[in-house]
Amino acid sequence: MVLTRSSVVTAALEAAVRAPSPHNTQPWIFELAPDTIDVVLDESRVLGACDPEGREARLACGAALLNLRLAIAAAGRVTDTEFLPERERPSLLARVTIGPRHRPTMTERRLAAAIPRRYSNRRPFSEQPVPRGVRTAVSEAARAEGARLILPAEAGSLEATARLVRRADHLQGLDDDFQEELRAWTRQEAEDDGVPAFAGGPRSAGGLLPGRYVRESGAPRVFEQDPLVAVLTMPNDAPMSQLRAGCAMQRVLLTATDAGLSASFYSQPIEIAPVRAELRDLLGGTEHPQTVFRLGYGYPGVKTPRRPIEAVTRDRREVRR
Repeated sequence: MVLTRSSVVTAALEAAVRAPSPHNTQPWIFELAPDTIDVVLDESRVLGACDPEGREARLACGAALLNLRLAIAAAGRVTDTEFLPERERPSLLARVTIGPRHRPTMTERRLAAAIPRRYSNRRPFSEQPVPRGVRTAVSEAARAEGARLILPAEAGSLEATARLVRRADHLQGLDDDFQEELRAWTRQEAEDDGVPAFAGGPRSAGGLLPGRYVRESGAPRVFEQDPLVAVLTMPNDAPMSQLRAGCAMQRVLLTATDAGLSASFYSQPIEIAPVRAELRDLLGGTEHPQTVFRLGYGYPGVKTPRRPIEAVTRDRREVRR
């Protein structure tokens, strides 16, 4: 059965592009063939200043991959995923083969339904604590994809983790190349990529964590005083682990969305190698931190735009010529 232009594939691609990415760069290309979708890293969209090794870009592609898998499963088809299927082509990150009919599980349905509702909320969250059961659910979501979710508050290391975030943010504030790159991807008006001004957060008038996409207009606001910070880790730091970490990150975010939570990223300590090493040591020194974010009950925010499907897809046969 040829599914290259089927409703199943279209729905899967529409879900895939809703994945988060650094500066909303959307560093993915989807190559289509009968019954398969290849997830390819768009190396032209890897950020040279904050992500020169493509770590965060691979996480973003992993998040897109999970969305693909969930959307296909929710549409009633089996998927088989092969990671890094061609050794001679490292930018080809995964191949998803669409299989026979499948009865979606309740979890697959719920997480797929959360995909269009998930977005980064850079505004203050309420002080309402996240219940123990929800914390357990997001931790189990990470484990389902081979990752670990560490909540520094529960390990007594929230203040130390926040200090590393603030230090990395300060260092990036002094980095002209980083600041130029950030400005290049921060839009005054909505475009197909980048972070528009209306999706940024207010200046902070207090709180443990700094902002990144800060709106210059408007009065400062107080952020929550006891944020639920999460650090997602993997046993090693190879490209495949980064890709799997992206799948885990997205499963956590969708599980949080389904539970009514908002999330926003604090990638600063991951993007500076010495600070990332300090964060690893702080967390025990055995696993590799992949991303940092905060979870909580947020007030309504806005989604960032996405490029149209036509801009990120191509026929695999054309690539082979």
